[in-house]
Amino acid sequence: METIVTQLKLLVKMTLMAWDAQNNHLNKLISSLTDEQLAKETVPGKNTGVYLLGHLIAVSDGLLPLLGFGDRLFPDMEEVFLKNPDKSGLAHPPVAELKRRLETVNKKLNHQFQAADVSEWLSRHTAVSPEDFVREPHRNKLNAVITRTGHMAYHIGQMRLL
Repeated sequence: METIVTQLKLLVKMTLMAWDAQNNHLNKLISSLTDEQLAKETVPGKNTGVYLLGHLIAVSDGLLPLLGFGDRLFPDMEEVFLKNPDKSGLAHPPVAELKRRLETVNKKLNHQFQAADVSEWLSRHTAVSPEDFVREPHRNKLNAVITRTGHMAYHIGQMRLL
């Protein structure tokens, strides 16, 4: 049994290291881009860097309730960056505020990630019912972080085009 616990701890550690690595890439990228560059479309007719940044913040913020860590810090971002496309005409915070929000969300998530017991990571997240979780145990908290890490990497790749 100790080997399984050790392996689970390693899996959690690797997942959280991947999450941190992508956040570090994102922070480095957005700090290297000007507000004007972020305002540009990644390719003609596609999302702007500002929209993608807001989208990534909103998705990360959504991890808080999904993982049972509390309410969203910035619920206003859901409507603008998750429920509507770029160029919807909805107002969004300025880039400096988005960068501050990214830092705030990541601090909260990192604190919660470090405080979580390793046994919690394979438990169900809040978007799956107990009945569905019995049939689909892969719909757990750790998998939610894994999929969000891949999602972040995808959008970082788009933003590199700026």
